[in-house]
Amino acid sequence: MRLDGKVCVITGASGGIGAASAELFAREGAKVIGVDLLAGAPGELSLEVDVTDEQQVQAMFEQVRSAFGRIDVLFNNAGISPTDDGSVLETTLEAYQRVQDVNLKSVFLCCKHGIPHLLDNEPSGGSVINTASFVAVMGAATSQVSYTASKGGVLSLSRELGVEFARRGVRVNALCPGPVDTPLLRELFAKDPEKAARRMVHIPIGRFAFAEEIASGALFLASDESSYVTASTFLIDGGISGAYTTPL
Repeated sequence: MRLDGKVCVITGASGGIGAASAELFAREGAKVIGVDLLAGAPGELSLEVDVTDEQQVQAMFEQVRSAFGRIDVLFNNAGISPTDDGSVLETTLEAYQRVQDVNLKSVFLCCKHGIPHLLDNEPSGGSVINTASFVAVMGAATSQVSYTASKGGVLSLSRELGVEFARRGVRVNALCPGPVDTPLLRELFAKDPEKAARRMVHIPIGRFAFAEEIASGALFLASDESSYVTASTFLIDGGISGAYTTPL
């Protein structure tokens, strides 16, 4: 019951990390609000919201506050990784901007309109978890230029906000997963096994992460156990970012 009574808003709650986190947070006692473009996101309250739309984001938080009286945790997890996002030489401006809007602009909007509710708590405070990625701290020749740039922005934004609000009780951290074994990733690599093998060789642990493993990291950052953790780059990447060579 590490989140007993906490009101937690999770965006991108319908799949992968979001769905695993919604389930885990609920088991740990949280009141979960699942937010997604798709209907039926898991949670005590399920909301269909376009998190790139400022009015919808603002209204979403007001609805949650009205229904539950407070908000304690923001898990800004919504994101996309489309196939038309590749090398800077090939990616169109439209494709680049679409990824920026979903992956970075949405985090800005959810922080802008969500953090004031955390500051209204008595005493003020709460936890903000922004999903970045291990690619925010590394480079890759298999480029997804807009995805990488957006996650670097999430990382820097989280660090800035973590410092700004530290003495007002609001912790802000960037959760940086490695590649996660989701249906989307499996489908992508089923079409191109060589691409999967090229990535797998760089993972010291030798496999992709399970969504539940990333959710466990999010649980720690959402709970009071991480009360001294803010403005951090919280890597859960199987050792990728620390590796020069990997085991045979």
